[in-house]
Amino acid sequence: MSNIQSLARNPFGRLILVDAAGQTHDNVTPVRAHPLSAPEEGISLVGTDGHEIAWIDRLGDLPEAVRTLLRDELDHREVTPTVLKLLAVSTFSTPSQWTVETDRGATEFILKSEEDIRRIGEGRLLIASSHGLHFLVPDRFSLDRHSRKLLERFL
Repeated sequence: MSNIQSLARNPFGRLILVDAAGQTHDNVTPVRAHPLSAPEEGISLVGTDGHEIAWIDRLGDLPEAVRTLLRDELDHREVTPTVLKLLAVSTFSTPSQWTVETDRGATEFILKSEEDIRRIGEGRLLIASSHGLHFLVPDRFSLDRHSRKLLERFL
């Protein structure tokens, strides 16, 4: 935990960091350096002025309580639903309405064009809805057959 002595929440739910020198920093915010390609590595703790106070190489190196606290905070801040299943697509041309099952429940969104589906690695996709919300497909090859068939029409 290099320059972190402790990390906790204040009564208002904000993170408080005590650094190795014993200085207290209120309202720190964790920020992932690589939220999609390496979400468990490179976490910066940033102060209210936007400057980095502490750097964490790997979440896995932290004590369980601190790791849980940071993951909860990051999950609350970062809204990137994970697509578990494609249920329906209104048409195979764009724009089209997609109905999907995500880790946050079922939802619908409009895909404006095929360019809104980005390949970000080995089978990973990032799909942008017409409202700017991004949906992550962690491994398109592990989706069920029906989902893969629908998705292939747009790739």
